[in-house]
Order: sequence, then structure tokens, then C-alpha cells
Amino acid sequence: MGSTYSVPGAASMPALSVRLAIEVLRPAHARTQPVSVGVVCGRALSCRADKDLAQARFSPIRPPLPFSHTSAALACHLRRLSFAASVANLAERATMPVELRKRKAPQPPPAPAPVAKKAAKPGRPPKPKKPEPAAKKEDEKPSAAAAAAPAAAATPSSKKVAVGQVIDLDGFGGEIQTNDGETTTLKKLLEESGSGVVLFTYPKASTPGCTTQVCLFRDSYAPLTADGLAIYGLSADSPKANTTFKEKQKLPYPLLCDPQATLIAAIGLKKQPKGTQRGVFVVDKKGKVLVAQPGSPAGTVEKVKALVEELKK
Repeated sequence: MGSTYSVPGAASMPALSVRLAIEVLRPAHARTQPVSVGVVCGRALSCRADKDLAQARFSPIRPPLPFSHTSAALACHLRRLSFAASVANLAERATMPVELRKRKAPQPPPAPAPVAKKAAKPGRPPKPKKPEPAAKKEDEKPSAAAAAAPAAAATPSSKKVAVGQVIDLDGFGGEIQTNDGETTTLKKLLEESGSGVVLFTYPKASTPGCTTQVCLFRDSYAPLTADGLAIYGLSADSPKANTTFKEKQKLPYPLLCDPQATLIAAIGLKKQPKGTQRGVFVVDKKGKVLVAQPGSPAGTVEKVKALVEELKK
């Protein structure tokens, strides 16, 4: 029987590695004997230099190499084994299922803390409000009622006048001004006329349609006033604007200014909520309405011409 050598870790080493380890471990005088490695149930056993046992259960190897060559070969083989183990470890990791880690959802920023109200300084109680005197409130009520009374008086009636109606001339339409700045009323204009008053309304001075209208009344002024009718233009323009309009077009009749549109509304030719509707209004000296209708620049003139011809009959 030969000698028996124990190699630490031989159970997990290949047979070639165990053989090389034994070459290093056994003494030089025994290296001439053949070496065999036994494996039972997949595990490397101790190696013995027994020729009979080697032929029966083990495979012989070549004669051993010199010690120096054997050591170098063992070291090289061990490095290869370490590299092969690393590659196997990497391959095993590559075949493992990948576990995905979920990122935590970002948390919303904390809500700002409510600002605490400043507490009132101790020793300074809030000042009580002074009650208003009752007498002052009572005085305000009559003044408000008094202010509402003139406004109601100045507001014209929403009811439109009709042809054939006799109107009350006292306060009808309120006060107006001529383009010269003189204050007058419809009642006063009727008193100064021969047989009645013609009021033609126009939206705005010096505009194309209004210029056409005033020029048509200018060109027909003589036949329209032959029987005592007095002709006036009426708008919501200022005295200055109407004076410029009158002088530029050389009108033989005055232009009346009604900025508050009291008279315009009274004769039913005020637009809502604001503005003047083009039309014509004729009333005789007794206050009887002869004409009251909207119309075009030429239509207003033709209506007055037809009225003059009818009055001659």
C-alpha cells in the first residue's frame, strides 16, 4: 500500500486539481510513484500511490513533473478555476429574475402654516363707534324727497303724444336754449309764432344726414312759413355746436339745444336709452298736435309741405 495524502477542500475541487496538489504535498522520493485520484458519489477522495488500487478504481496519470514546474502549473490552474468560478457566478446572476424596485411617489410639500392674527395690545380696548344723531337722519329724509321731486318733474311722460291731441303747454318739455344761449320753452315759442311751431329733430349737428335735413328746410323756408308757421331745428347738441352748424349752412331759422332731451322725449322722438330720433312735430297756437312722427331728412320736409297745403284749403 502506498502513502495517503489529504487535500483540504478536495470535495469541491476537480480531480486534476487534486492530483496537482498531491504532487506538491508528497516528498520528492515518492514522486516517482504513480498517483491516482478516487471519486465516490461525485466527491474527490484522498489520493494514494497504490498501483493495484489505481488500476482497479482509479485512472493513472503521466509521470510527475519536476517540483518547480508542478507548482507553476498548479498556480495557473487555480487561477483558471477562480476565473471560471467568477464567470459561472455572473452567468447564474444573469439568469436570475430581475426585481424592479418601485420609486416612492414624491410627497406634496407641506401646507404653509396659517398666519396668526396679531393680538390686540393689552390695555387698549377698541374705540366704540359714535352713534349718528337721530335728528340728522330725519333731516336727510326730507332732503332726499325734495331732490326726488324736481327729478320727477323734469322727467317727461313716457306716453307719446298723438295727432289731434291738445297738450297742456304749461311746463311741457321743460326749458331749452336757442343756439344763441337764450332760455325758452315751447309755450313761449308758440306765443311768438303766427299760427304754430314746426320742430324737426336731428341726431347730431354737422353730420351728413342732418346737414341734408337742415338744408332741405332752408331751401323750403319761404313757402313753409308763408302762413305763419315758425320753423326750429331741435337736437341734444350744445349751443356752440349748433351755432357753428347754423352759420356754416347759413340757416334762416334758429336751432334749439336740449342737452337733457326733456322736450325731445315729450314729443316722443327720444331713443332709448340715449339719443335722438329723426322726425317732425307740429303744433298750433292752441296746443293741438298736427304732426308727430319720425321720418327721413326728405320725408320730414315733405310732411310739413303736405300740412301747409292742407291748411290752405
